[in-house]
Amino acid sequence: MAEYIYSILLTQPIILFSWGFTSPIAIKMGLKFSVSGFLLKGTVQILYNCGSDSFDLTFYNEDGTVRNSIKGIFFDELVNVIDEQVERVENYKDRVNKEYFI
Repeated sequence: MAEYIYSILLTQPIILFSWGFTSPIAIKMGLKFSVSGFLLKGTVQILYNCGSDSFDLTFYNEDGTVRNSIKGIFFDELVNVIDEQVERVENYKDRVNKEYFI
């Protein structure tokens, strides 16, 4: 299942790597990885929900506390939903330019 989830994330590699995606770990029925985005620095856990054929997401802060959980995300929404929780801020382009001195 971890490989399948990773393959979904890789359909939009620029977005994936904008999260500071590192340390992917296969877990039972899912994938867990570290992020260092504008909105979240911590961990994202994606679990496959067999009953609804969807994914349940949990976002953890650096200290391990749960920041947010979202259930019932379908594969075609996965990258965008994670991006909204990890990276996407208002005036995103301006923020990127400022962060990287562009």
